[in-house]
Amino acid sequence: QKVFNAVKAVVSTQSTGEYAKDDPSCEVVIGGGCNDEVGYYVEPTVVMTTDPKCKLMVEEIFGPVVTVYVYEDNDWESTLDLVNETSPYALTGSIFCKDRNLLEAAHQALRHTAGNIYFNDKSTGSVVGQQPFGGSRASGTNDKAVSLNLISKWTSPQAIKESLVPLSTHTYPYMDQ
Repeated sequence: QKVFNAVKAVVSTQSTGEYAKDDPSCEVVIGGGCNDEVGYYVEPTVVMTTDPKCKLMVEEIFGPVVTVYVYEDNDWESTLDLVNETSPYALTGSIFCKDRNLLEAAHQALRHTAGNIYFNDKSTGSVVGQQPFGGSRASGTNDKAVSLNLISKWTSPQAIKESLVPLSTHTYPYMDQ
């Protein structure tokens, strides 16, 4: 109920006082309906915004909500900076791009903006048991569940070297040169 009410407060077009409806920089393009008569249903919702730092672009919203901000092509590099600086959260993200060089540049610029990042694929592509998943920044510790890397969080690795031939001197052969 708590999550449903939080998402409803952000996107609902059915009552006043709802953020996406009342913010002049936002327009609910499709969806926005919510119904809790049987379960907790939120219509898949698309919101257009002219403010790249509006609440919908900055906060994590755990519901079927996509917020779209259209940038000018010639603002590509400043838009990458904007994405990097807009939110303290970094759960997941997608980059859609046909130009491989631009895709690589975007990846480098945005490497800390998502725990999982997808190239030319939807950002919900993580499949439990098949692909590690975990957010960074305020979205988590960037641990990757179902990954062998996660085990290092619970261990204290120690390097051990054992010589099976007794030492006959304290020097190494290169010291004789």
